[in-house]
This record gives sequence, structure tokens and C-alpha cells, in this order.
Amino acid sequence: MGRILTEKDVEAAVRGGSVYAAGGGGWSDHGRMLGYAAVSIGKPELISIDELDDDDWVATAAAIGAPASTTAWEMQGIDYVKAVQLLQDALGEKVSALMIGQNGKSSTLNGWLPSAILGTKVLDAVGDVRAHPTGDMGSIGMANSPEQMIQTAVGGNRSENRYIELVVRGATAKVSPVLRTASDMSGGFIASCRNPLHASYVRQNAALGGISLALKLGEAIIEADKKGGHAIIDAIVKTTGGTIIGEGHVTDKSVVYTKEAFDVGTITLGSGDSAVKLHVMNEYMAVDDAGGKRLATFPDIIATLSPDGEPMSVGQLEVGMPVFLLHVPKTIIPLSSSVKDPSVYPICEKALGISIADYALKGA
Repeated sequence: MGRILTEKDVEAAVRGGSVYAAGGGGWSDHGRMLGYAAVSIGKPELISIDELDDDDWVATAAAIGAPASTTAWEMQGIDYVKAVQLLQDALGEKVSALMIGQNGKSSTLNGWLPSAILGTKVLDAVGDVRAHPTGDMGSIGMANSPEQMIQTAVGGNRSENRYIELVVRGATAKVSPVLRTASDMSGGFIASCRNPLHASYVRQNAALGGISLALKLGEAIIEADKKGGHAIIDAIVKTTGGTIIGEGHVTDKSVVYTKEAFDVGTITLGSGDSAVKLHVMNEYMAVDDAGGKRLATFPDIIATLSPDGEPMSVGQLEVGMPVFLLHVPKTIIPLSSSVKDPSVYPICEKALGISIADYALKGA
């Protein structure tokens, strides 16, 4: 039997998802909007993969873009629902459950509103436990598939006539950039539903239990709230199994928004021999020490926490802010087939000018 998601789960999903956002992953207020709308309108239900038949359809509910405060994005809850409806119309069959591409400040809740309105289940599976910059990284092994996929996108700034509805078919690698372009044209952030696959495939390729991980972490954070920042950071470390690998003030931030709708650059914490450099592509993709030695690399979870225990996104960080750096190694989280796929790394390595695949694929 599934778990009916209720009002208390909304904050847990947002708070836990914010750590797994790894410096990206949307907006907490957007997540709360999605969650509270869902639980007030219906009964979204979280289920495990074992509750689906092998040939049930599962699609991925995602939000695409890097909505910096510099862009005029607008996304309404109904956009997520419309994206699912468009995909079902194109597929000609009902989607039984929605998984998500990644955890994040809002993305952990992407499937809740369609569940409440359309009755699709919220599947306890993710394309990646943490947030990542490209759709391929959460595409559970479909990045290189020649198979024709259906992808939809809905949303945009209405007052600027940027609202878009889009249905595309094609190999994932060829149509994903179309959705990213639509996101940019719509104002920088758009709802999508994509890649309907059978539950038997999802069972083999997704990171199972990823939403439960975010809920459990969020519950621990809320429990520690009344004891203050240090207790919250301790709760995050204990619940994730991670460690704090650095702390210091932000001494440099060099991040730019690119025409491909990515935030790319570096953030430096501390100075001199104790400095650490975070490589950013929407999210934290790697950390080097002052000597250039790699301390953490995607798909590890890398997060920046304020002294109050608040997960700070790349966009929130400013020079002078004190930050704790959390690292959770990939060895202790469920990994999907897409983070073990060599084809997803060249785009990030090129943007950042560093190696990621060597580490990410080790032991894959």
C-alpha cells in the first residue's frame, strides 16, 4: 500500500530536497506551492516500484532551466498537470506513475499535483538522488538511445506572451535541447513530462527510493529546527552519512548565465592553503582543494550550508558569506544507470574544463 502524502510531508520534501539540490534545484517557494496545492486539492500517493505491473507506463516529471533572478520566469502548478496530459494524449495510453529526474528545492514535488488531479502515482524513484545540469543525467540510461521518445513542455511568462506548449518526438539526445531552448524562450523555467517507459525498465535503471531519502532528511532537519543551526547541520550530516569537508567565507564567485540556459563558473571558499574551489554548472559538480586535488565529484552530493543549516543555492551565495561544505560520497546513495553512462559527461567537462567522468564512472 502506498503512502498518502500530506501537509506535513510538503515541508519535509522541500527541506530535504534543498540539500540534494546540490546548489541548484529550483526554488523552495515553488516547491511549497506545488506541494500545498496538491495536498489541498487531492490525495497524492507515493508508491514503490513493487506496486506497479511491469508494463505500466512511468514518465518523468521535470522542470527545465536555470531560473536565475535575472530571468522573467513564470511557472504555475497547472503547467505540470498540462504537461502530463499532453504526454498521455501523444502516447494514447494512461501514465500510471510519475518519477522525477532529480531531487531539489522544488523538483522533489514535481509529481505531486498531477497525482492529486489526474490520479497518477508519485513513484519513489529518481533519475538522480541529487540535482544535475542536463536532462540526460536524469534520463535513466536513455541519453544515447535511438528509441523515439515523447517529451512535452508547458509554461512561460504569460504577461510577456512567452507561454509555450510543446510536444516533441525523437531520440532523447536530439529532443532534450529543444526543451531547453523552449525553457529559455519561456523565461528560463518550464514544466515538462517526458520519456514514458515501462515500469520493468524503471526498476532496473532508476535510483529507487530517492524521494523517501529526501523526506527522511527533511524530517530530521525539521526535528532539529528548534535546536538551531549546529543541530541542523549535525542532523544533515548524520542522516545523509556525509561529512563537512570544508568551511569558510566565500572569497570569489565567478558564475555566468550562458545562452544554453546554464549557470557556469566557480566559487571559492576560504583563502590560501585552506581554500577550496567549487565547480558550478547550475549545481556543484566538483570540489578541488588549494593544491588542485579533487575532494568531491558528481554524482557525489555536494552542498553548501549556511551557519543556520540552510542549504544555499549558487544564486544565493555572495562574497563574504560563511559557508559549510557538505560531501556525501556516491558509494552510499542509490545510483541510476544515467550517472554511469559515459555519454552524459562530455557536455559538462567541456563547459567546466575539468574531468568528471574519470571519477563518476569508477566502479560503475
